[in-house]
Amino acid sequence: MLKKVGYFARRRILKNANFLDLTPVPLYEHEIDQNGNAIILIPRFQGFLTRRLLQPRLKNPYIKLELDEPGTATWLMLNGKNKVREICTELRSRLQEKIEPAEDRVTRFLSQLYNQKLIAFNEILKSERYE
Repeated sequence: MLKKVGYFARRRILKNANFLDLTPVPLYEHEIDQNGNAIILIPRFQGFLTRRLLQPRLKNPYIKLELDEPGTATWLMLNGKNKVREICTELRSRLQEKIEPAEDRVTRFLSQLYNQKLIAFNEILKSERYE
């Protein structure tokens, strides 16, 4: 059984945790465009009624958020198993000077994704479950 963790509880968990030791999880699907960049597919409507009534009438039921090369590489590594530290190490070896300083850029990017509710962290998801 899940319970919702409020804003302050999530903030306390993130404040007390080392960001590099967190494990990010994507909350939405993605597709790859012809340039090789990831496009995050965010449903236009989240509610049951609006999704049921309005979404079938739309040409495209998703809002598309296109990522650049470092953003795509980071997004593709979000699988719920890799910690932020491992993602930074892998991106540094793959993208070299494009991503430097890696820890700063990746943590800022993941913070923005988290604030926009596009990702979650396993540590917060685990705290949402009743034991």
